Amino acid sequence: MRLAAQQDPASFLDRLELPVLIDEVQYAPNLFPYIKMVVDKEKKNGLFWVTGSQQFDMMQNVTESLAGRVAVLKLQGISQAEEQGRSNDAPFLPELKNLKARQKAAKALKLPEVFHKIWRGSYPDMVAQENDKNWERFYSSYVTTYIQRDVREYLDITDTAAFHKFMQIAAARTGQLINYSDMARDVGKDNTTIKTWLDVLHASGVVYMLQPYFNNRTKRLVKTPKLYFMDTGLCSYLTGWLNPDVLERGAMSGAIFETWTITEIIKSYLHNGRSPRVYFYRDKDKREIDLLIEESGTLYPIEIKKTASVQNANFKGFNMLENLKMPIGHGALMCMASGLTPVSDNVDAVNVGFI
Repeated sequence: MRLAAQQDPASFLDRLELPVLIDEVQYAPNLFPYIKMVVDKEKKNGLFWVTGSQQFDMMQNVTESLAGRVAVLKLQGISQAEEQGRSNDAPFLPELKNLKARQKAAKALKLPEVFHKIWRGSYPDMVAQENDKNWERFYSSYVTTYIQRDVREYLDITDTAAFHKFMQIAAARTGQLINYSDMARDVGKDNTTIKTWLDVLHASGVVYMLQPYFNNRTKRLVKTPKLYFMDTGLCSYLTGWLNPDVLERGAMSGAIFETWTITEIIKSYLHNGRSPRVYFYRDKDKREIDLLIEESGTLYPIEIKKTASVQNANFKGFNMLENLKMPIGHGALMCMASGLTPVSDNVDAVNVGFI
């Protein structure tokens, strides 16, 4: 089938009964111009569903051949909402009306459940398994094939050991501001190489670079972003946490809890076909807010704490946002509260199971 698609793409498409799904389409790039011809002739949406795990070559061919004729969906691992059977949920937004609706449909989680999900990760194979006996083998194989197939081919990297070490060092910094110089020193490479390698992780959906929020959009592009691994199971494997109990008690506990919460919110947008307008806030006095969601000109602030007690959350509120002179929506303290608990008039403590 692959050989036919490569050598005679026109005849290959003629034999297909539309609509059709073509998986790993990047291995038959000759198909794209002929798909374009069929689409232009038939003038119908949904005739071709093309999927691929190697984004680099696939997206290059899509943008060159199918510009203006294709909708692009960037799918991450299975989201918590999907796992709970809430596939029709709208993207997460901490408006009180939305939170109350989620309280009825979603399941509040306890800390051991959350850290099992964090440690297990969200790849479909791992979510579908009834036990965790293949966890280490799965992620070891994933890292090997990712480096050997996707990264090595795309970047022509010969020093795969250094790239593997780089991935481990990046995973240990999830939830932190990116410091290229520190990473370069630890990996033994220069800053330019580290920036290139991080861009590859970002382009392939392995990490997300969360930008700081500024009223001035130009400023956002030059300030330092935060790094988040999109799959916390992969992050746990790379940093050597071999079971969820040890992970929950370990030094990365807070950072990986924050990572999982933010990536679940991001997935709620991506899986609805939307680009998330999410940022973090940090001012000159080093006051921070973990996440801001910008929706219709309003900012919705979110703080993330791994605690079940609102009183012990050390939550100082979102008053610093008044300086932005922007409409500020209802905020959320994402934590292990039993459900939905008012913290103030404009902020609720929300169990992370409601994402």
